[in-house]
Parts: sequence; C-alpha cells; structure tokens
Amino acid sequence: MRTLLLLGATALCLCAFVAADKQPDRQANKSSPEKDGVLQLKKGNFNRALRKHKQLLVHFYAPLSGEGHRVSAAFEGAAAELQGSEVKLAVVDVTQEKDLVKELNATGLPAIRLYLSGDKHNPVPCPVPQNSASILTWLKRRAGSAADLIADLSQSEASEELTVVGFFKELDHEYVQVFYAAAIDLPDVSFVVTQDNEVINKYGLTHDVVLLLKKSKLIQAYKMMPQTSKEELIIFITVYQMDPVTEYTGQTATQILTSPVLNHALLFVNKSSADFKEIYSAFNSAAEAFRLRVLFVWVNVDEPRNGRLMEYFRVRDFEAPLIRLVNLTDHVTYHLPSDTLDVDTIKQFCQSYLQGQAKPKLQSEPIPEGWDKQPVKELVGMTLEKVVFNPNKTVFVLFYLPYSQESRAMFPLWEELAEALKEREDVVVARIDASANDINMSMQGAYPSLCLFPALYAERVVVYPGKRKLKDLIKFLDKEMEKAKKDRVKEDEDRRKYIEAAKAEEAKKANKTKDEL
Repeated sequence: MRTLLLLGATALCLCAFVAADKQPDRQANKSSPEKDGVLQLKKGNFNRALRKHKQLLVHFYAPLSGEGHRVSAAFEGAAAELQGSEVKLAVVDVTQEKDLVKELNATGLPAIRLYLSGDKHNPVPCPVPQNSASILTWLKRRAGSAADLIADLSQSEASEELTVVGFFKELDHEYVQVFYAAAIDLPDVSFVVTQDNEVINKYGLTHDVVLLLKKSKLIQAYKMMPQTSKEELIIFITVYQMDPVTEYTGQTATQILTSPVLNHALLFVNKSSADFKEIYSAFNSAAEAFRLRVLFVWVNVDEPRNGRLMEYFRVRDFEAPLIRLVNLTDHVTYHLPSDTLDVDTIKQFCQSYLQGQAKPKLQSEPIPEGWDKQPVKELVGMTLEKVVFNPNKTVFVLFYLPYSQESRAMFPLWEELAEALKEREDVVVARIDASANDINMSMQGAYPSLCLFPALYAERVVVYPGKRKLKDLIKFLDKEMEKAKKDRVKEDEDRRKYIEAAKAEEAKKANKTKDEL
C-alpha cells in the first residue's frame, strides 16, 4: 500500500512537471504573434524568439515611413518562401519598442539585422531589399560560395538589367573571394562567374576582370588588383549600375541617398523650360568625367513632390536652373556661381570643389563693416529680416546674383535711387547677394528682383514689376507708401483696441482676485 501511494505521488508530480513545462510554450505562442508568417517582436518575447530560431532576420521599422512599408511587404513575401527553413523573419516597431531598440543598439542603420544562434550582440547587417527576392538571394549567397555563381552567360548578356560578370582564371584566388563578398552585399544585382575564354575574347580583355553588361553591351570593365577591396568593387558596381545622371524621384531616392559616392551634384531645373534639353545635355556630358567621385542628380522644380527636397536646399522654382554640390557627410552646400550652365563651367565647378577651392554657401555672410554707412545698405542673411520688417521704415531691396550680368547692370541705377532718396529718413535702399545668403521669405520672379517692404507691422512684400528707370522706381515707391499709410492707420487702431482690451481683462482678473481675498 505504501508503495502504491509513493507511485501515485510520483505520477502526480510528473504530470504537474509536464503541465508546467508545456505552459511556457503556450505562453510563448501567445506572446509571439505572427502576421503573414512574420513574428511581431516586443521586449517581452525577443529573447525567447532568439533562443528558438537559429537564424532570426529582424526588420526594425517605423510604421509611417514609405521604406518601412516596402520592406515589410518584402518580408511577408520572403516569409512564405522560407516556411519550414531554419530562418525566421521578424519585425520590431521602433516607435513602440524604444527600450528594446536601445538595448539592441538598433537606433540607426542598418535597419535589418540577422541574429545567429541566439547571439544578440553581434548581428549581421542585411542590405535594404528591393523586394522579397532580394532577401532570399542575400540569405542564399551568405550560405553559399562563388561556385554557385558559375553560369551560362547567354541569357545574362541579353538581360535588360545590369549583370556583373567575374572572369577569373582560378576560382580559389583571393580576387574571387572579394567578388563574392561584393555579391553578398548587393543582392539586388545579378552576379555571374565564368571561365569561358570565348566570353573574354569577345570583349578583348584578360583574366581577373569584372565586366558590367546590359543588353549584351559592355558598360564598363574593372581590372582586379591585389589591393582591390570589397568596398572599392561595390562603389564601382553601384556607380555604373546607375546612369551618369539620375532624376530624383520617389523610386530613385533610396538609391541616391545610399550611394557610396558621397559628393552629389544637383541640377535644379524646370523640365518644361525651353532650355532644358541643352542644360541637361551639358550636365550629362560633365557627369561622365566625374564618375566614382561625384554623383550627378537632376531635380524637376515643376514636380510638387520635390517640394521637401527644394525646401531643404532652400531652392525656389523661379531660381532654376541652378546647380548645388553637397557632401552627405558634412552636408555643407556649394553653389555654382554662374548663370551659364555649359559643360566647361560645370566641370570647372566640380573640379574646384574636389580640390577644396570652392566656397561653401552659407546661411549668411558675415555682417560687413560699415554696412549701413553708404547710401545703399549692404544686407546679409543675419540682418535682412530685422531691417526690412521694421514697421517704421519703408525698405527697397535689390536681390541680386553677383555673377549675373543683368544683376550687375542694376548696380548704377540702385546707387542713383539711393542718392535721390537720401534725404528721406523713412526710406532705406539696400541690396543683398541672393547666392551667398539664404532668403527665408516668400518671393516671386527671377533675379535680379526688386522688392519693396512697406512700413507696416504686417510683413508685406511687394515685387516691383515696372521699368528699370529711376522715375518709375520713385513713382512706384510713393504709390506704395501712400497705400501703406492708410493700412497703417487701421493697424494702429486695431493695436490700440487690442491693448485696451488686454488691459481691461487684466483689471477684471485683478478685481476678481481682490474680491476673493
């Protein structure tokens, strides 16, 4: 009897142990929800998923970003293909899981990381995929070798997409290792390895060379050298994967911003303008001379979706065409100081930039000494708004470009205007270099632009549309000043009423407080 009791107790303990052991699994399943085969990870279930899956590919995403949506769609497609494999795909919402993101040091790039064998401290960065095939290719290449890239070139040569062909005499050479390492990091690009002498003879090249082919045409060749690194080869491929000049669009933005070439030349131009083809042709011709050193991009100022980019570079549509150079490391911007955009001018500008001789475009030039002592006041970015929005002065400003012949032709007339108005203390005549200072106000019309700022509390700007004659300028000035005087009477009355109402409200509050006491 005693033995039976012991056996029963033992069985009961075993049942309890098994039940307890199964409980975490049920909790794990409950706390690790999936959506379309992709794990939805949080701080509470991340470590559990890490232990469970030998390879865990995690996308750290922001729900409202366009790229986040695109990559999430790629993840869902790849997850369906990877069912039953040792790779599990997962996502972490960085806006909700801030503590987890901080713990994993996942606040910046790369946004996609592969965690291996439960090690959360040394993830493998994954390139941002264009689609689900990119993810599958990257995983396959990581697990494979260069021998997997050996293929028949007959189909690849005719492909509309770029094909990277490595022609190597020996497959165990270190050149091949560099080539394959580049292939892993560029899963959206087709890579092929060949030892077919007929192929290399067709293009008149020797062994140990990388060919870029598109539609059976040789785009560029790269001779592998002992010092060639994976990074150098990737730069070569990604640069020549793009056209000499790339239009900035929603589809090309990621490719442009992730380019390994950090010097970018941006042409802001109106595609519908009469001189577009001529300017674009010059820009394209100049681009060929700076491949691998400067990335050439053109921006259509007539495209509303480019507004944010134009706002970032403080470019307005009427200022086009113009060219800016920027380095994505320090974000310092340089402005091509010319209204002639031919091949030689563009080349000289890019060369001076690369040699460190170009002058950066600043938000404001330094305030010149004695800027307000001459008849024509010399404004800069730091003094512009303070001077022109003085409610007690009418200010007439010439916005000019120093390299523009039309702008320089205005200087004598502006001096003449200042001299004619020097006895009128309520009028200021000034000028500002619009190419060297950021103009943070709404304006219309190309430079040189003549703008009047009436003596009002309201920040009004009136662009002068008339003839460039002294008599017409003064007539316009007097007319606008008369109009502003009437508006100023109403402004002063409105201000008086506002002040009286504010004082009455304060007195009311003071009396209420006094009564309560």
